[in-house]
Amino acid sequence: MKQTLFLQAPSFDGFDGGAGSRYQAKREIRSFWYPTWLAQPAALVPGSRVLDAPADGLSVDATLDIAVQYELVIIHTSTPSFPTDALFAEKLKARAPGIAVGMVGAKVAVDPHNSLAASEAIDFVCREEFDYTCREIAEGKPLAAIKGLSYRLPDGSLEHNEARPILENMDELPFVAPVYKRDLNIANYFIGYLNYPYVSIYTGRGCRSRCTFCLWPQTVGGHRYRVRSVENVLAEVKWIRDNMPEVKEIMFDDDTFTDFRPRVEEIARGLGRLGVTWSCNAKANVPYATLRIMKENGLRLLLVGYESGDDQILLNIKKGLRTDIARRFAEDCRKLGIKVHGTFILGLPGETKETIEKTIQYAKEINPHTIQVSLAAPYPGTTLYRQAVENGWLDANQVIHLVSKEGVQLSAIGYPHLSREEIYHELERFYKRFYFRPSKIWEIVREMLTSRDMMKRRLREGVEFFRFLHAHEA
Repeated sequence: MKQTLFLQAPSFDGFDGGAGSRYQAKREIRSFWYPTWLAQPAALVPGSRVLDAPADGLSVDATLDIAVQYELVIIHTSTPSFPTDALFAEKLKARAPGIAVGMVGAKVAVDPHNSLAASEAIDFVCREEFDYTCREIAEGKPLAAIKGLSYRLPDGSLEHNEARPILENMDELPFVAPVYKRDLNIANYFIGYLNYPYVSIYTGRGCRSRCTFCLWPQTVGGHRYRVRSVENVLAEVKWIRDNMPEVKEIMFDDDTFTDFRPRVEEIARGLGRLGVTWSCNAKANVPYATLRIMKENGLRLLLVGYESGDDQILLNIKKGLRTDIARRFAEDCRKLGIKVHGTFILGLPGETKETIEKTIQYAKEINPHTIQVSLAAPYPGTTLYRQAVENGWLDANQVIHLVSKEGVQLSAIGYPHLSREEIYHELERFYKRFYFRPSKIWEIVREMLTSRDMMKRRLREGVEFFRFLHAHEA
């Protein structure tokens, strides 16, 4: 087995483009998701290590000093971070030409040929679900025999092997939590709406929804939701409870954890018996009865993608949701005392100044505890990207600028009636209109008064948030 490093390379300061992050940019409040998509193959490769340089605050030179100690380095990359990741690979090869360097992630999965062609320092890229592809490379299996692999031949030409079949038995995969404990400093992983410190894991892959903008289902995971058994999920949670006692919350990061309701209810009851606090992603259509079972068994918060307050936009993006259903869901959560972190997107197809105003009013009405406002990001491999190219919503040269040189998200899509700059600045207005209300300010102050730790945490977040707004306006 080759000495293998699974690496999230340094990129922009504070940039969370990690293997697990859905929002690949520098965030409003410094936050990091766990690099689950690197930890999973690492769990299959004995003696390997996961290194998350951005979360650890490591410089390029410090990361290089660690990487040169390995025979095989596998870097997670994304569309925004690919240029800096390729540059890191070149610096690594310059120091140690004999190291095999490869890449994984949605960017190389949808564009393997051009990704390899971009730099001779990249020896291979893994497509599709890459867990076992990585393991077979580490085992030294001949590259020509590895499914799901694209690689560079000695003469410089590029070879693309047949696709790797999708993984059916999710219980085959080892737990990721022991890799977190072994390789990561969990104090680095902070999300403003989750209890700190937290741990995030997946209980399945794929998403049955067809949202046109969503990256992972359209590039790596697919639209069929393949799940781990209830017993398997609860066994990993028990391991976390018993071996990582400092963890105060477990986040289930499946695209839509609530899709299979009998399964969710069974998992919830098991979590209740384990006595853990937990959160999960949810679609805004979960019935009251299921929400009540979840709440009674330790659920604290739901992360919900509302996206827009305009039903036609929701139809345009194939969200599979109506605002009247989402309103009822929000009211049910309020009755049960379930906190909600709501996410919204500006600049989706059909957006106008009027629909933006409608979405702001909608957000104020349903009043999630906290929100995240993103800008429509046409990631290659998604339907939104194809639409943007076909309709000329991207810049004329079709170069995708998803983040600025500082790593802050940009508005990549513009329309004849609504420019990229207008969409970009509507984000600031959205945040101000939502948070700078007396009722919301009092809600946050009340929360701050619950404990000294919460007081310190919210004050720090407030400073970071105001800095973000100031920088965004500039």
